[in-house]
Amino acid sequence: MNASTPSRKAVILVSGGMDSAVTIAMAREQGFEVYALSVAYGQRHSSELEASERVAKMLGAVTHKTVNVDLRSIGGSALTADIDVPEDGGAGIPVTYVPARNTIMLSIALGWAEVLGSSDIFCGVNAVDYSGYPDCRPAFIESFQSLANVATKAGVEGAGIRIHAPLMDMGKGDIVREGMRLGVDFAATVSCYQADSQGRACGHCDACRLRAEGFAKAGVPDPTRYA
Repeated sequence: MNASTPSRKAVILVSGGMDSAVTIAMAREQGFEVYALSVAYGQRHSSELEASERVAKMLGAVTHKTVNVDLRSIGGSALTADIDVPEDGGAGIPVTYVPARNTIMLSIALGWAEVLGSSDIFCGVNAVDYSGYPDCRPAFIESFQSLANVATKAGVEGAGIRIHAPLMDMGKGDIVREGMRLGVDFAATVSCYQADSQGRACGHCDACRLRAEGFAKAGVPDPTRYA
């Protein structure tokens, strides 16, 4: 960042996976100070949360915060209930969709952004090579930004809230290439829905499949550790 450029604070949702890592790196390149936010929502394993802390530190976040929200208490997803994670793709919205997850995460990010005096929130959602979740589409991001600007003091009296989704129109291969350009160490990230306690991937779930396809399309060796 140029020394003459004033710093700007941005809250960035960090899952520990490859997409949010690239999102941090992109925000940093744009001159933002990164306030990394992860949500422990009752997901199947803690490896991705451990990766999120590792990634936030590695990519120069000012601080990293983890907020606890018990979505396992309502279930409804293979990631928050005793439902098997499917190991092949299928039609429709998959059972790994977590009801209202991105709405809840962005709402927490919105609250923290107000406290920090930040007008910018970043998330790594993608609508090209993705699992088909409804809360990863442009319409959702646009609608949430509209909501943020009528639901907050910052939106009504301040500079307004901007929701950035810089990966929205990028394929996984493009995301890998962008991460490589920005110096992201993908070996530090965890994407697998059912990674083991050491962060090793299953190699079979939808998240693993999309990740592997991304490295293949980019022509980059896959650094993922598999069980």
